Amino acid sequence: MEVTESELARVPAGNVRGLRAEFGTIWAAAELRMATAAANGLTDWYSGGVVATCRWLADAAVTDQTGRRRLPRSPATGQVVRAYEELIEAEYLAAENLHLARPDLIEHRPGWCEGVRATLRWAWRCNGPAPYAEPHAASSLPGQ
Repeated sequence: MEVTESELARVPAGNVRGLRAEFGTIWAAAELRMATAAANGLTDWYSGGVVATCRWLADAAVTDQTGRRRLPRSPATGQVVRAYEELIEAEYLAAENLHLARPDLIEHRPGWCEGVRATLRWAWRCNGPAPYAEPHAASSLPGQ
């Protein structure tokens, strides 16, 4: 998915705390990292978690397997519902314990939980560095 100015302009004001442009930069970087990994036959679950969280916070329509456009799933609970402030807070709390609620993700999607948590901590709680500001061990891309 390409992160455009018009896509960023549609991000609901209360969904991202901080600079919308910086949110767009991180989102675009995550989309690029995920696409680059896929093009090399790899899965970067950390970037996938960042992308899923950014898309959900932005209310960005995604295309499903049948080609239909729909709302993205919330990254921690998997609900197909628009993000709004109270729900984002609930999703943040769920993400903080995602590794406990869904231990299968640690094995089958290494880095996903960390990507979701890092994005919500940064974009929602303004608590912590932006995703990719610190190296993460879960990246499957060589040299990262």
